[in-house]
Amino acid sequence: MTRKFYSAALAGAALLAVSMGATSANAASATATATAKIVTPITITQDTQLNFGTIVPSASASTVSISVAGARTCGAGLTCSGSPAAGAFHATGSANEAVTLSLGGTTTTLNGPSSSTMGVSGLALSISTGSFDGTGNINFTTGGTLAVGANQTAGVYNGNYTVNVNYQ
Repeated sequence: MTRKFYSAALAGAALLAVSMGATSANAASATATATAKIVTPITITQDTQLNFGTIVPSASASTVSISVAGARTCGAGLTCSGSPAAGAFHATGSANEAVTLSLGGTTTTLNGPSSSTMGVSGLALSISTGSFDGTGNINFTTGGTLAVGANQTAGVYNGNYTVNVNYQ
């Protein structure tokens, strides 16, 4: 009988311990808050094309560089003239919001007459982070280096590159 008594007492104590663990005295709750911030969609406008100017090639390949400030460096053997310019852009979005700026890549190809091409490398931005001003505007520029082939085919060459502006 003592063994039955101990087994019953032990079973009762175990049941009591399990049921005591889930009492309201041991439960808690809290109120949480959910928020969302809606910002103005970003738009980007190119104000000035990245322009390497007018170039007279030579019998040797060389390069023409445009800095993000718009300064041109004409490579050895080339004659450069015209109106070079850094690519200039402005973006609009929500006032005073921080943004990151990036390029879709640092190279592109300019296509010209008769399937002729020239490569642009070292594409760069004047800023990589910033904030929209109080009216929701930010300005930035791009530069790069054009590879001009020996006796490059005469004509107008065009190509595209991508700039990105994203909220932080």
